[in-house]
Amino acid sequence: MKKPIILLLALMTFKVSAVEMSKVKPVKNVIFMIADGTSLPALSVTRYVNWYNNPDQEKLALDEILCGTVRTNCINAPIGDSAPTGATYMTGHSAPAGYISTYSPDFGKDNFEKVDVTKTNGPAATIMEACKQVKGKSTGLVVTVNFNHATPSDCFSHYYNRNETAILASQIVNNNVDVVIASGNKYLTPELENYLEKRNYSVIRDDIQAMRSCTNNKMWALFRSKIFDYEIDCDKSKQPSLAEMTKLALDKLSQNKKGFFVMVEGSQIDFAAHNNDPAGIVSETLAFDKAVKVALDFAKKDKNTAVVILSDHGNSGITIGKYGLKGYSSIPMRKMFGPIADYKLSAEGMLKKLNSRPGSDAKRIFNKYANIDLSEQELEKLYRCKGYKNSIYPEKERNNKIDGALYTSSFSRCIASIMVDHCNLGFSTSGHSGEDVFLGCYNPNGAEQLPIGMNTNVEINQYLCALCGMYNKLDEFSDNIYAHSDKVFNDYKVTIDKTNKKFPVLNVENSENGKSFSIKAHTNVLYIKDGKNTIVDLPSVVIYVDKTDLFYVPKNITEYLK
Repeated sequence: MKKPIILLLALMTFKVSAVEMSKVKPVKNVIFMIADGTSLPALSVTRYVNWYNNPDQEKLALDEILCGTVRTNCINAPIGDSAPTGATYMTGHSAPAGYISTYSPDFGKDNFEKVDVTKTNGPAATIMEACKQVKGKSTGLVVTVNFNHATPSDCFSHYYNRNETAILASQIVNNNVDVVIASGNKYLTPELENYLEKRNYSVIRDDIQAMRSCTNNKMWALFRSKIFDYEIDCDKSKQPSLAEMTKLALDKLSQNKKGFFVMVEGSQIDFAAHNNDPAGIVSETLAFDKAVKVALDFAKKDKNTAVVILSDHGNSGITIGKYGLKGYSSIPMRKMFGPIADYKLSAEGMLKKLNSRPGSDAKRIFNKYANIDLSEQELEKLYRCKGYKNSIYPEKERNNKIDGALYTSSFSRCIASIMVDHCNLGFSTSGHSGEDVFLGCYNPNGAEQLPIGMNTNVEINQYLCALCGMYNKLDEFSDNIYAHSDKVFNDYKVTIDKTNKKFPVLNVENSENGKSFSIKAHTNVLYIKDGKNTIVDLPSVVIYVDKTDLFYVPKNITEYLK
């Protein structure tokens, strides 16, 4: 019993805090995993359902490293949005809703932290950018949404509007991430694909076998247009699991002797929570947990890899039990979680089945895939929904007023509501929620290196920086690669071609020697007119912000004009 007691005492007496981060020993590799929109109750529901289905699996893979909680506020609000909450983990700075790794405006008394207004709307460098440029590490993104969705964008792009998908896509591609496995065929334009192929990347689209057989350690593998199917619904011969994607990424990234930093996201737990979809929440959380096991197995074998696992915010206000549930303390596990275990499809999966069959099959489909015997009232509710393409009613008679949740249609929401009615879960919202989220960490250097207790999202960034040997160095790095163009080019002639308003071209000339260069916003390709027409790939992207009419460039970029 001595070792468990010693470990418990260490956990009780030592906390890595903001002022003690200098004690954290750097490691070679970091696996950072985000279960998007996953609250503690969602984790509990998943654990119970998995245990019910597998009596020998009382715990999830994540459970062995749970060590604390995280506060996930925006700069000016307790309830987080995925863009700024993920960005805070990456940059160490909070921001308002919609901001992707970008310095915040000042919200006065509403600020959660001090704001430097001289940097407002400018890019804030991320720990992953620093790992690549300063430490020479490989980097990777593994997600089940489009690669330029909020969380992956937080890792390698910067803008005040998460909806500027073309800008974010360009920045991510031009940042030369070594391995990307994601969705988003729609956003990888021919121009961006050409950029990757010229730099010796393997670009794979909708080909799971090609991804598996790819021997190139520089790889983009994209599946589907925008988002994956939920794992419970997908064709597994065409869509890889998050666990498989994680293993493939680790195999490739670990070839770099200097190490790697990879971000793995269980992206669609959040989507399912927005839709109040119990089957989607459980299946996607369980898929994430299987990826956690892959990460932990790798880290334990490697002995120089840290794993940090958390959520970016809560979602849906999910509860085990709900208003009006009588005798709640006498309901056994089989009745509490058995109905959810019977769901063989998510609400989205049910939608596809219903819309592919005649409306007269609705009752049979619900019985087969959810073990629900629809009542006449529930059938009427379905038939009246406008999104039911094969309803028995003509469209003009379908006036169901159920609103669609974020990312989902009203018909999907209608289906989810019926599934919820047949289980014992409650939901207080279809939006995000502000409670603290779970934190799990594995550190090969021992329990005294863990950030136990309640941590702020800013402290999580400090911990990641410490793991990478960048503690207290990220802001300086940011200032060096993202300097105001008006300060850098004081002694040079500057013109801006705004033919393309989102991607203007910066032109700079040294009048003394005639040298000049041009670069398109949100790229890293510098075209130098020096008599040789030299083309150079900068280590980082050059960013243009229309709000300030400023380019943000490396401080040393004028070296190319001398």
